[in-house]
Amino acid sequence: MNSINLNNLKTMKNTFLTLAIASTLFISCGEDDTADIIINNTDNSVTNIVNGGGSTDPGAETIYISGTYTSNLDLLAKNNYILNGALVMASGTTLSIEAGTTINALASGSDIYIAIAQGAKIEANGTASAPIVMTSNSTAPKAGDWGGLILLGKAPINSVSSGTSTSEIGGLPYGGTNAADNSGTIRYVRVQYSGGKADGQSENNGFSFYGVGNGTTVEYIQMFEGLDDGLEFFGGTVNVNYVSVINAQDDSIDWTEGFSGNVTNAYIKQGVDHDKAFEADGYNTDIGNNASPKFWSAPTITNATVYGFAADIATSEAIRLRAGTKGIFTNIVLNDFGKGTELKGDGGDNPTGTWAVDKTLHLNDITFNNVTTKVVNQTAATFTEADLVSGIGNGTGTDYATWGAGWTVN
Repeated sequence: MNSINLNNLKTMKNTFLTLAIASTLFISCGEDDTADIIINNTDNSVTNIVNGGGSTDPGAETIYISGTYTSNLDLLAKNNYILNGALVMASGTTLSIEAGTTINALASGSDIYIAIAQGAKIEANGTASAPIVMTSNSTAPKAGDWGGLILLGKAPINSVSSGTSTSEIGGLPYGGTNAADNSGTIRYVRVQYSGGKADGQSENNGFSFYGVGNGTTVEYIQMFEGLDDGLEFFGGTVNVNYVSVINAQDDSIDWTEGFSGNVTNAYIKQGVDHDKAFEADGYNTDIGNNASPKFWSAPTITNATVYGFAADIATSEAIRLRAGTKGIFTNIVLNDFGKGTELKGDGGDNPTGTWAVDKTLHLNDITFNNVTTKVVNQTAATFTEADLVSGIGNGTGTDYATWGAGWTVN
């Protein structure tokens, strides 16, 4: 009969117990029943959740981002990013976002946004096959879930006589004298469910451009389902090419404070809730035209196709021009509106009609489809429809089916 070594038996029992405990811990970590391990990184307010995330990449992390960054921040497509507060890139820093990256913002309204401050840059270089998406993390997302993307530059604005103004959201400085200021690159970027409002006077947009200069590259961008404007320009000289705005509940493209850049190849589609397709102000009437010498907004809009919400034709306006704005519109198609253009102004600080007479405000090659009234003049100037609009029926708009393919939604 073989003898049993008690010391060996004890060792075997301890080994089995250790393996059992390890197995239990492994199973627990593989399930979602236990809390993730959280590492708080005090530098720049980043929190990494080691065991969280939904990426199939074995090296992926779920990373919470917010706070003011005083050093560069790189976002990689493999990771799962959650924006859980205001993210502000301070002067001298760069936010780099890899193609294919998704940023999910907490559905908490106006306090959740990304801001690129004066002197900072964003390098968001998506592609048609791998766009960068900024969206809501809600399982039932809706317009206004979060703020949006804000850029602040050093280009001219007319709301101050010198120096800078401060943004509606965040109170960040913008404006200056450098028309060629460079805030970086935004390419193939989609902003969804944005426009969270702090109050009636402080509103986020999909893309907010505050005094942004024309050294900045902005092309292939889309705002989808926003509570406020799709794009709003507060002065500046930035040029935007290939822009899609779908279901903005306020204005699709809005400018004020002396904006003088170019918008080329624009596609606008309004939904049930909407305001104007273009809301064009020469200056911010809540602040005043305080530049010395005075100047007004004077952008160039080329190749635009606009669809109104057909059920609202009786009350809808495609293009509202007011507060002395100038602007040259070329190759435009307007579909399904009660008013094609409406001008508002006076003989004083709001000379919108004057610019129509001297043709620094003009529409060239424009097609009106199912538009009840082409021009409504509510200014102090007398002019004819032909003074404001030429080439009726010649507009072909933009080829959205080609340039919007693959990376836009709806």
